[in-house]
Amino acid sequence: MSTDTARPMTRPIRIDGKLVLKLVVLAILGVLIAAPLLRILFETLSPDAIEAWSDVTSGRLARNLLWVPLGNTLILGVAVACGCVLIGGFLAWLVVMTDVPFRRTIGLMATLPFMIPSFATALAWGSLFKNSRVGGQTGFLEGLGLTIPDWLSWGMVPTLIVLIAHYYSLAFTVIAAALATVNSDLVEAAQMAGAKRGRILMGIVLPVALPAVVAGASLTFAGAVSNFAAPALLGLPVRMQTMATRLYGLIEVGQTARGYVIAILLILVSALFLWLGNKVISGRRSYATITGKGGRAKRFTLGAARLPLLLLAGLICLLTTVVPVVILIASSLAPSSSALFSNWTLHYWTGVSDPSIAQGQAGIFSNPFIVSATGLTMSLGVAVAITTTIIGLIVAYVLARDGKGPLAGIINQVSFLPLLVPGIAFGAAYIALFGAPIGPFPALYGTFTLLLIAGTAYLLPFSVQTGRAVIQQVSGDLDESARMTGAGFLRRLTSITVPLASRGLAAGGLIVFVKIMRDLSLVVLLFTPTMPVLSVLAYRYASEGFTQFANAITVVILVISIAATLLANQLQSKSQPWLKS
Repeated sequence: MSTDTARPMTRPIRIDGKLVLKLVVLAILGVLIAAPLLRILFETLSPDAIEAWSDVTSGRLARNLLWVPLGNTLILGVAVACGCVLIGGFLAWLVVMTDVPFRRTIGLMATLPFMIPSFATALAWGSLFKNSRVGGQTGFLEGLGLTIPDWLSWGMVPTLIVLIAHYYSLAFTVIAAALATVNSDLVEAAQMAGAKRGRILMGIVLPVALPAVVAGASLTFAGAVSNFAAPALLGLPVRMQTMATRLYGLIEVGQTARGYVIAILLILVSALFLWLGNKVISGRRSYATITGKGGRAKRFTLGAARLPLLLLAGLICLLTTVVPVVILIASSLAPSSSALFSNWTLHYWTGVSDPSIAQGQAGIFSNPFIVSATGLTMSLGVAVAITTTIIGLIVAYVLARDGKGPLAGIINQVSFLPLLVPGIAFGAAYIALFGAPIGPFPALYGTFTLLLIAGTAYLLPFSVQTGRAVIQQVSGDLDESARMTGAGFLRRLTSITVPLASRGLAAGGLIVFVKIMRDLSLVVLLFTPTMPVLSVLAYRYASEGFTQFANAITVVILVISIAATLLANQLQSKSQPWLKS
């Protein structure tokens, strides 16, 4: 009889690769998104900073620190949302549901204003309407001898107009997509029953498009309340403060605790109205508008109103796309904004330093600092596009291939959290987290690394959305077959998904590149002289009265952004041929 003791066989530990991948993705998102937002909250709850809450909300300075800026912010948000829905909805109805001529041209031009940075439109407004109230150069209209009232030059009214001109494209895109789903059979049935055009519009079209209208209002409200550029350029000279400009001012003068409180409140305002919009949509009864029957496009016949409505739509599109660009180019060539179209010179582009012109400032292409900033900004755009595409693709892969379970739900929520956070508040959160050393890691403030990771985190939702769209084009059977042959996650991703979806990924990367190139709200707090970014330089030049240089830099940003956007659209149409139809 053997005396050997029988030993139980040990089973090898099997590691769940999908679980490990989810945990890794969650950790990355935690560092990029959750940690900065939590840090900004904890900073205001420390014993040394807890008083900042009472100072901002109820102290003797609370009216100027919070309540007046909050009132201005809400006025801007509500008015911009209403204006954008009216203009965007009108153009969407005209393009999708009527027989107006040049519908495709109007539709294309209605999507262009969002490509133009809001600070570009604000600069163009100043070049036209600026009066002598705050000194410096006056605008073109006052140079013609016209008297421009203060309310049209500065403050709430011009800020509203600029923001509506910038954001109505969002409402147009969302509402047009909804109107395209309206079943023509419903419209025909109503017409056969003798319903008037207005009755059809209010009784059929509007109820079907209501979720899109609410979504467009929510998006444009969130964009308006978080916008920094337009209120700063058109409101600060007359001391009109919004929460975004107040946050910037507090951080700039070193009152970081109060600034972080304003940032948290700004996040809450933006998130609250987005939540209310989603609540209205989710709580509304839905209607089926797409059936199995082939639908014919049923358009309203405008009759005698065709030409007037075409002229109105064309005027809106020209004033919000072509005119700002023409004004910016002319202003960058004219010695004075009061005489935009005379005595043009290339000095502000290529001229050398001349003490008799612009206090000796050299042209932007002769200024080593601006040339360096151009290279740095483009490098930042490329780097953010690459890192965001890589991380967004991995997140999208996890959600598309294994999107069930609580971990996937958390990943999905955290990855889209930056959409709720205004850019300037997100920048403040990154200063709170990385502005001081963390253990062995040095402070990142003033470094390219901080700009890179902040831009990556802030624009990650766009990359995740693009990644999910392109991954859905690649059959899961290919991925599963490769997995059964022993191919690991990285091998499957790089050998199957990326090659097959390369055009879509490149288009998404270019969109991210454009967004970081023209973004001001995110980078304005992260700007340092050692890390100059073109958008902040344009703002600084405009604030200091060097209008021509600011406009010239803005034109450079526009050219790069438009070229990248056109290339992205070209790649997207090749990767998704149905977009052409």
